[in-house]
Amino acid sequence: MALPLLPGNSFNRNVGKEKFHKSQHWGFCNNVRMLVSDDKPGIGGELLFGQKIKPKYSVFPEGMGSDSPSWVAFDKQVLSFDAYLEDEVPDKRQENYRIRRYKIYFYLEDDTIQVNEPALKNSGLPQGTSIRRHRISLPPPDEDQFYTVYHFNVGTDVVFYGRTFKIYDCDTFTKNFLKKIGVKVNPPRQCPEDPYLKLRRETLDCVEPLCPYESFDTLKQFLNYDRKVLRFFCLWDDSGSMFGDRRELILRYFLSDDTIEIKEALPRNSGRDPVTVFLKRGKLPKYGPPGVYQPGQLADQTVLNMYGGYSVNRVYRYLLDKCKLEKLEQEFYKDSDLSIGTTINVWGRKVLLCDCDKFTKTYYKTKYGIENFTSISCKAPSPPKIERKFPPYTGFGSEEDSLRSCIGLMPTPHQRDFKKFMEKDSYGNISNRLRFFAKLITQKCADMERLFIISYFLSDDAISVFEPIERNSGFTGGMFLKRSRVKKPGQEVFKSELSEYIKAEELYIGAKVNVNGYMFLLLNADEYTLKYMEENSDKFPFSNIELALQKVKEEESKSRELKQVFTAADCMHTKMVDYNTFRDIMMTLTVGRLTDQELITIARHYQVPEDPCPDILMAQVHEQLKKNGFENFERLIATCVYQDREKKKVLPSKDIRRLCKSARLPLTDDLLASLLSRFEDSEKQINYESFFCALNWRVNPMPELEAVSPNKERCEEEWLGMPSPIPAKCINYLKLLKDVFGLEEE
Repeated sequence: MALPLLPGNSFNRNVGKEKFHKSQHWGFCNNVRMLVSDDKPGIGGELLFGQKIKPKYSVFPEGMGSDSPSWVAFDKQVLSFDAYLEDEVPDKRQENYRIRRYKIYFYLEDDTIQVNEPALKNSGLPQGTSIRRHRISLPPPDEDQFYTVYHFNVGTDVVFYGRTFKIYDCDTFTKNFLKKIGVKVNPPRQCPEDPYLKLRRETLDCVEPLCPYESFDTLKQFLNYDRKVLRFFCLWDDSGSMFGDRRELILRYFLSDDTIEIKEALPRNSGRDPVTVFLKRGKLPKYGPPGVYQPGQLADQTVLNMYGGYSVNRVYRYLLDKCKLEKLEQEFYKDSDLSIGTTINVWGRKVLLCDCDKFTKTYYKTKYGIENFTSISCKAPSPPKIERKFPPYTGFGSEEDSLRSCIGLMPTPHQRDFKKFMEKDSYGNISNRLRFFAKLITQKCADMERLFIISYFLSDDAISVFEPIERNSGFTGGMFLKRSRVKKPGQEVFKSELSEYIKAEELYIGAKVNVNGYMFLLLNADEYTLKYMEENSDKFPFSNIELALQKVKEEESKSRELKQVFTAADCMHTKMVDYNTFRDIMMTLTVGRLTDQELITIARHYQVPEDPCPDILMAQVHEQLKKNGFENFERLIATCVYQDREKKKVLPSKDIRRLCKSARLPLTDDLLASLLSRFEDSEKQINYESFFCALNWRVNPMPELEAVSPNKERCEEEWLGMPSPIPAKCINYLKLLKDVFGLEEE
């Protein structure tokens, strides 16, 4: 609850603070006319909560701001007086007193006083604020009164807490203010000089060299280049000395004080002590080591001693040597002396600067305009490789095993290319084996009709030869050559180098291969071999369709004749001919320019698509299910419906595989994997209803596979004059002529 509006209480408004029922009158205090306020604190002389007592007397010049309070009229207006104090020094023989200078500030708004002592260099005395700001009472017997503006003037003495301050000057604002209030300002006085400071100044003047004067100001360089370091990668080649080697170093040039530090970059397992500091930080002389000098010979300034005589008050003086006689000049490395390719002298060691970091390149490019920063390799040149000669092959064991006994004292087995073996080994339906049909090239009539199957294994470059068993042929048949690598003919047996073996690139249809003295002619190849050679045409150039067509295009002069021959052979005008007719025409007109492999490549490229054959994979699956009598397809579908919680009619491929394994589906892992990959979608999901309905061999039967009779195949081979299968049954010759010669149908 607010107090009533009584005399002495304050009433707050938005504009400011105002007081009601407060009387003021002019009075005299210390013979000075002053504005006296009758304001009393609170009710009954007691302070209210939050109420403060203001000074009773306020200095306010008549006719100046009498309509507003003094703390508003004289806000931020301060009088400044210069004063000094004679401070006694009883404990020193050199001085009896000391002159201390002060600044006296008088705040007009509340008559408070503050005394500060300006800081003096190396004074050894506590300086700064000597008397904090507050109202100071007069000395006795007037201690019940306070200092006012009329107590201060130039040439007067003021006593603060027993210390007498002598005012000798004031600033311009103080003089003008004192004149306005009617105070006559005395002229400024002379401040006495401190005897101790005078003696000290004279001593310093004698000690410090005045003529000539040399300045060594390194502060600017330090502020501009502090923490800026140039870094060079160096090499000290000490291989010429005994037990010396090449040492890689890192040189750091500190731009702040032109000092150099070198550290050594120790490689792992170097065998050296882990002390990386090669040269501690300091200035590096260009022509070192300079030798041993007497103390004081190397100095920035040469100082001469001046003789002061034999008087009692001898004066010691010093002077710089202007002529700099007998001064030793010593040059040190600067940043301008360092560059890539430069050799510097590090206390007798020749260090080559090979490279630098990015900051160093930017610094030299900006300051010196250098653009070429070609680095020099710090690595030692590789020693000449000494060719190691091995003794010739002894004939015992394989060549690789015999060579391993020459490499080390403890022979180890030969390590084959395991990565190649894992990549090219047979897995699933991919055999990674090239199979060719071949016959012997011999003069013996009995061996001319013998056919062989040559298999080349891509995993280890081995070759095996198998002869099909034929009744009443007079030959046993079977394995003709077991799987092994076959050497090329014409090589020396007992030699130091390893023998060369037959590679896959040397095998193609029409090639002659010498296998341990038996000459074979490659007649044909299976589908996988032809497809593999066409996919890897960079290794098998005879299976490259572009190179083969380029050879045919070279016979462009016979293009019309070639078209007439094909048209005459096509009696039914079907625009296609069989493979035997196509082969005879092409071989006749190209005059042996095309090999059998290139001809087969062209025939396979332009062959007419055959009628789609029955699904061999599903036929194999149905055959396995029939043999084992498996018919639980309805149960498998019901299980899938139970597991299909979201009713999407699809399940992950791994769940279908697990379900087939748990139901003991009589299929091999490879066959089941091929079957699942056919039915799964891009998200590895399988429609289980369509999958198991396709497996139901009773509801969806597949035609059985017809086995080719060996007698029929053999007769077909003899009738065609080449082994089956035929590479292509019918070839579209018109498309070939259009692509090669640009001939259109007439």
